[in-house]
Amino acid sequence: MTKQINSQPTALAKVDGWPVNVATLDGAITEIIAAAKRAESFSVVTLNVDHLVKLRHSTAFQNAYRAARFVTADGAPIAWLARRANKSVRRTTGADLVVPLAQAAAREDLPVYLLGTTDQVLGKAGANLASHCNNTLDIAGSYSPPKSFNPQSDAADAALDVIAASGARLCFLALGAPKQELLAARAVERGINVGFVSIGAALDFLAGEQIRAPKFLQNHGLEWSWRLATNPMRLGPRYASCAVVLADVLMHEVGGFSQRNWTGSTAA
Repeated sequence: MTKQINSQPTALAKVDGWPVNVATLDGAITEIIAAAKRAESFSVVTLNVDHLVKLRHSTAFQNAYRAARFVTADGAPIAWLARRANKSVRRTTGADLVVPLAQAAAREDLPVYLLGTTDQVLGKAGANLASHCNNTLDIAGSYSPPKSFNPQSDAADAALDVIAASGARLCFLALGAPKQELLAARAVERGINVGFVSIGAALDFLAGEQIRAPKFLQNHGLEWSWRLATNPMRLGPRYASCAVVLADVLMHEVGGFSQRNWTGSTAA
């Protein structure tokens, strides 16, 4: 039985019609840990421009976002746009969340589960997370699904059943968008009493399988350039789509052009 869920926090700002309702990293940690201690079923998503692209074309992804309890501003453009409506908003990425959330979970004796990427990465990332937590973090289990994994399938339900039975109170999802958000939404729909935090490539960073951009680039909103330089074939087309959508958002939200009429622009 799902525990009583508190209402979704009030939106602090909206970007392209989609809410950001958690202002800072510290605020996200506080809210997420409090919900996990109550053994509630919830999803955490981190809004970036790539997500805006997907939200314009995927009803399933829109529904996953509507099911999310906590939404942070992940991309630098998202944080900047959100700050125009609420100056308290700061960039909080999935990669930023993992270590401090794990440390807070360790302090509160909340077991965590790791799902996604590869078995090798899960092993290394788990060991590094434990080290960051003075080896007091309870990792209740881990699972690396096949590339064909469908987050809306019987196999997904089986994985969610294992997570529910593990005793975990938080699950870090490292499947990439939209799979991780869709799986989190399915978990919430089923009432799995675990907080599902979508974190993208964060476990690969922890395991040293991918190198995150230097802090200078992160702090100046240029992390995308680092990622593009390291993987241009895969990320070039994605970032081209992002540039088109970002230009459209800037024209309408900063330039004051008339309201778009694409489906989802009035999302709650």
